[in-house]
Amino acid sequence: MQMLSFVIPCYRSERTIVSVTDEIREKMKSLSQYEYEIVLVNDCSPDGTIGVLKELARKDGRITVIDFARNFGQHSALMAGLRQSKGDIVICLDDDGQTPADQADRLITALENGADVAYARYKNKKHSAFRNFGSSVNEAMARFMLGKPRELFVSSYFAAKRYIVNDMIRYENSYPYVIGLVLRATDNIVNVDIDHRSREIGSSGYTMKKLLGLWMNGFTSFSVKPLRIATVLGIISAIAGFIYGIVIIVQHFLLPDRVIGFASLAALLVFFGGMIMIMLGLIGEYIGRVYISLNRSPQYVIKQIITKEDPDGTE
Repeated sequence: MQMLSFVIPCYRSERTIVSVTDEIREKMKSLSQYEYEIVLVNDCSPDGTIGVLKELARKDGRITVIDFARNFGQHSALMAGLRQSKGDIVICLDDDGQTPADQADRLITALENGADVAYARYKNKKHSAFRNFGSSVNEAMARFMLGKPRELFVSSYFAAKRYIVNDMIRYENSYPYVIGLVLRATDNIVNVDIDHRSREIGSSGYTMKKLLGLWMNGFTSFSVKPLRIATVLGIISAIAGFIYGIVIIVQHFLLPDRVIGFASLAALLVFFGGMIMIMLGLIGEYIGRVYISLNRSPQYVIKQIITKEDPDGTE
């Protein structure tokens, strides 16, 4: 009998995660041909989430709780959950109930029909305007930097076969980016239409700082295109500066009485100085991440793993 693993990163979800796990249990009654497990990863949530997760694990032997020592972010939480999972098919979803667990069979069917990975695609997303903006920028970045097909929609709700998950968890560097890992492993990815619910409780845990960090992971962890762009801009700037220098020399001989403007010179200095600083900062970001990876900075630190058999947690 095949097994399904549901992996759910949890952050500020003390009032929502119980309904999500209840929905999974209810759905699995109609999918009796599968065994299943639920892996809940507490990303050091500042509220009472860990207490709720411990209670769920104590009541249900199918639930495993991973408790982080500090906040490492959603993608690190996903990596921890993927490594803990044992299923032949792994389904990742959110903790807020907006990604309907009762439609997981649609993703499973897509994998049974031959796909390696199936992403949920929403006709009407019920996120806030800020979250939708972040998602659109993330889409554009993945398309440009990682070669994601334009027609492929990626989301936090997806299912993957075991061998894809096994390839993903081989990645041990400090800055995991799940979309990049999926695109690196396979091209056999499909979209499945799924309903998207409105958030009934709380608000999104994503902030501008977290979104910027996520985009930077995508920029620097799986692509060298930013460095190539910096090189091209440097070449263009050098050519433009050379041409402008020739123009100034010609003007000096043809219009000897004309005074070369200080304002234009200052503008050029500011422009090229800014370009140089951006390029140096980008190179520094790459070097810094290489340095951190060489020092084997962990993707996450697990404080304890809690199960029904070990309710006090194994550190």
